[in-house]
Amino acid sequence: MIEVMVVVAIMGVLVAIATPSFLSYRERARIAVAIVDMQNIERAIDIYRLDNNAYPDSLADIGMDGLRDPWGNPYVYLRIDGADLSGNGQLRKDHGNVPVNSDYDLYSNGADGNSQTAFTAKASQDDVVRAYNGSYYGKVADL
Repeated sequence: MIEVMVVVAIMGVLVAIATPSFLSYRERARIAVAIVDMQNIERAIDIYRLDNNAYPDSLADIGMDGLRDPWGNPYVYLRIDGADLSGNGQLRKDHGNVPVNSDYDLYSNGADGNSQTAFTAKASQDDVVRAYNGSYYGKVADL
């Protein structure tokens, strides 16, 4: 009986150690999928721009409006270059409150499904973003 209890205790310790690692791995995998999705969207946007000499107005223009991030939320796209943004106020802004893109914003709202325009906002920390005109892809919290 004591041996069974020792085995159960050891199994409990192993599960307690492995669970956080598994959850962390799963979250990193979802972030990686979101990044690949956004890079594919970027390629489609580039092709559209070459064909039309302008950025698309929405993801529907490139046939990707139904694409969902790994958390089940739609990707968010906002055309900046060549668009009338007067009074829009929805540009993503870095920690210095400066817009992070001059062409377009593209991001996932992350695991919580919520976001704010400023990267300093708590709701933005888990967002997976395309920033600095495509030179950065990743979580806002890692930027």
